[in-house]
Amino acid sequence: MTIAVGEQIPDVELMTMGKDGPKPIRSSEALGHGKVVLFAVPGAFTPTCSDHHLPGFVLRSEELAAKGVDTVACLSVNDPFVMGAWGRDQHVGDKVLMVADGNAAFTKAVGLEMDGSGFGLGTRSQRYAAILEDGVVTALMVEPQSGLDVSSAESVLAAL
Repeated sequence: MTIAVGEQIPDVELMTMGKDGPKPIRSSEALGHGKVVLFAVPGAFTPTCSDHHLPGFVLRSEELAAKGVDTVACLSVNDPFVMGAWGRDQHVGDKVLMVADGNAAFTKAVGLEMDGSGFGLGTRSQRYAAILEDGVVTALMVEPQSGLDVSSAESVLAAL
């Protein structure tokens, strides 16, 4: 069952890449305080994700902050080393929190997993964006098909 507007996000362990290596972080800690824009991608370094989705949020980070967003977070079913490398490659800096859901625990808990085995990817996240207020979903924009439309930075800005 997919998480719905008005529901609290699940509290599971995720990972980020710190200066000293991978660092575990609870989803409630990373995503549960203030106004958070969470967007999820099927995979780091994949074409749409690298060419459009993540760069859109990096480029629009100041506009998102001006609308009261405290944290912008990118989640993918990848390991923290990949997410850290992707963040460096995309010059994310501190504009977007790169969150690794390597075991797909969060993705499965919110009911937004997809089967990417036909592409050699295994279990991955669907492409979506969510607006969270203190860990409660206030908007959820799941892409109905491949490509990027409803979960883009522009769509999130319009929803704020």
